[in-house]
Amino acid sequence: MMLFLALPLLASCTSVLPGSPTAGTALEQRGPAGAVPGGLERFYGQQLGWEDCAPYATTGTTTSLFKNKKSIECARLEVPLDYTEPEGRTIKVGLLRQRATGDRIGSLIINPGGPGASGMAAAAGMGAQVKSSPVGERFDLIGFDPRGIGASEPQIKCLTDAERDADRLDTDIDTSPAGLAETEAENKAYADKCASVTGVDVLANVGTRDVVRDLDVMRSALGDEKLTYLGFSYGTHIGAAYAQAFPGNVRALVLDGAVDPTQNQVESLIAQGAGFQKAFDAFAAWCATRQDCALGNDPSKANQAFRDLTLPLVQRPVAVGERKLSYNDAITGAIQAMYSEELWAPLNSGLTELKNNRGEVLLLLADNYFDRDKEGRYSTITDAFVAVKCVDEPRVTDKNVLNDVARRYKAAAPFLDDGQPPGAALDACAFWPVPPSVQEHKPVSGLPPVLVISTTGDPATPYEAGVSLAKELGGGLLTFEGNQHTVYFHGNDCVDEAGHAYLISLELPREGTRCS
Repeated sequence: MMLFLALPLLASCTSVLPGSPTAGTALEQRGPAGAVPGGLERFYGQQLGWEDCAPYATTGTTTSLFKNKKSIECARLEVPLDYTEPEGRTIKVGLLRQRATGDRIGSLIINPGGPGASGMAAAAGMGAQVKSSPVGERFDLIGFDPRGIGASEPQIKCLTDAERDADRLDTDIDTSPAGLAETEAENKAYADKCASVTGVDVLANVGTRDVVRDLDVMRSALGDEKLTYLGFSYGTHIGAAYAQAFPGNVRALVLDGAVDPTQNQVESLIAQGAGFQKAFDAFAAWCATRQDCALGNDPSKANQAFRDLTLPLVQRPVAVGERKLSYNDAITGAIQAMYSEELWAPLNSGLTELKNNRGEVLLLLADNYFDRDKEGRYSTITDAFVAVKCVDEPRVTDKNVLNDVARRYKAAAPFLDDGQPPGAALDACAFWPVPPSVQEHKPVSGLPPVLVISTTGDPATPYEAGVSLAKELGGGLLTFEGNQHTVYFHGNDCVDEAGHAYLISLELPREGTRCS
């Protein structure tokens, strides 16, 4: 979570072709498969060159995930930069595959969300768990880095690593006219730098509209007539958009941690703020039972106790070695901990450290959120998040609306109240060099049953969003009672068994099924 505002059927064939462009690369052609739009045949039927994944690593995180892993292989998929000009410039989308261990049904393509998160890293990270499951026996696990992200080429990149470190130290909470003007100037400079470094033509074509088209090319090139897909968080938005664009190409969709397709960005942001407050209240109640609770033993006073600990960082960041823990990073670290109960103990430790003028744990939590490795290298997630949101959503430039959003967000999430009067600067999207490519939301017809999983205490994608998405898609809803963001393949037997049965046999759980 970051705050911002009828086609011919072609027979499927599989062939491993002789020769290779580089040593250790196996050329494979499984497509074209299923429906192929006219003019895109060469993309839908392309060869993929599978090879060792180590050269695809772009951060310390992916280096450790990909190194010496014989169970995975990687390739790049060629797609048009602009689907309205398929004969023009092309780009590459990174793919990672873990092969099925048994009687293969097809490919299970996953996306972990963001927007901006690496699907290749996600697939590598969950590979062992999937491999030991019935799903790993029947499906090739496929993770992809959406266009502009991670191992895909070119990358969305705006700030250098040093500039990103510096940006995290800039609080930008001053809502005076001078403070807002300064923030807006910084946001415009950021948008200008994104255009300069990444290129306007790339920024114009990185939205969900284009990722969905890539996903359909991927489906065919992997040899699947129909798509089997698992999306988490923003990945549910990709899945829902695919269902709208290609309903006849869907075999199965599991959508976990839903983005509500019926909400505009303002209402979604306010609902998310309320979701984080709900998660913080649950953390505070848990913490209050501990003798070492950094917020004290009265949950009703937890909001103020949290603010009392973090607000002094606005004026006095805490030194952490050669770095500093800023107010922004303390807030980000706390938000990161709201994503899972497993991070509540580290958050309490971090807040206890802050009492003693230390910030190691909170800075580590914030680094994890921003995907900064130990060497100080950032992934593309933050810049990609902004770039995708800026073309996916309408611009909000009315200052009255922005001020009202700021007021409502403070009311929805009082533990995050920075003490400043409500006010908001124009964000980077207001200065973005390309217009939005917003897709009109339409009811979906001709879609097979899909499975939506929603968690009652999900902070980032509140439970009600899953209810709404299931209704919109006419799918089944599986409820998980817990406090975390997404749950499938997280070790809950009830959820996992239901998800596995659906993916393999297309059997939805009984209506009203709840897991805990």
